[in-house]
Amino acid sequence: MKLITLTTDMGLNDHYVASLKGTILRLASDTMIVDVSHTVKPFDISEAAYHVRSCFADFPEATVHVIGVDSEPIVNFGGSDGSFPVIMKFRGHYFVACDNGFFGAFLGENTPDGLWRMTDIMSRDKLFKFPTKNILLDAACRLLQGESPENFAEATQDFKRALSPVAVSETNLIKGYVIHTDSYGNAITNIDEKLFRRQGKDVPFILYFKRKEYFIDAISESYNEVPQGEKVALFNESGLLEIAINRGANRSTGGAEQLFGLRVNDMVRVEFTPQGSHQTFESLF
Repeated sequence: MKLITLTTDMGLNDHYVASLKGTILRLASDTMIVDVSHTVKPFDISEAAYHVRSCFADFPEATVHVIGVDSEPIVNFGGSDGSFPVIMKFRGHYFVACDNGFFGAFLGENTPDGLWRMTDIMSRDKLFKFPTKNILLDAACRLLQGESPENFAEATQDFKRALSPVAVSETNLIKGYVIHTDSYGNAITNIDEKLFRRQGKDVPFILYFKRKEYFIDAISESYNEVPQGEKVALFNESGLLEIAINRGANRSTGGAEQLFGLRVNDMVRVEFTPQGSHQTFESLF
């Protein structure tokens, strides 16, 4: 079965997504199309990377993932070296996007298995009117039909990195950031479980967010480990620390995003107090 996923910032109020799907069915009629998200904030490649990174491994190998966010190529704009459409192979999957920082945001510290830059389209500016359809989907469908990327793209090792916040570990402290708030109002941070566990097993901690009066001092395995309406911290399926309110996504509260005012790029702190250490002055309050 041929599989393609779509992630865009096009929304669902216009004809754009339908045009993408019609193009796929015309070029590769036996393809199954899966929508990851079409409500990515306009031009927000970090959000697009979060969505794709969180679910791509659930698909079979050889799936082609198209990311139509900030997809218009740039040729020597502002003295830069341009922003070309690129094909990436990673863990048996193909990813087709513009090299605008998406690949760096998606990969983090990982390295791709292959990169190919599509430079032959730069003289065909009519394609730029709808680049996700005319450039990215065309390449994706060629991959779906079994064509090798070497046939229409040049191998490269370079890709741009987006300026995404990184969680930092210090002595008895981790500083991280909210990177996404989902439709339940849950705030997902960039603090992963591996980084958290490096502080040691069963080390007491306090997770602070937004203001000092907002804190959590335990990690739960599920939302229902706390009473309905209570705040909870857990590591989600992607291994990222999440701040939530159990069953809080309703008209009265709206989840952690609304009740605590948590927004993307807000800092969160995890202060550890291993045996023999001293609590910080701030942690006493």
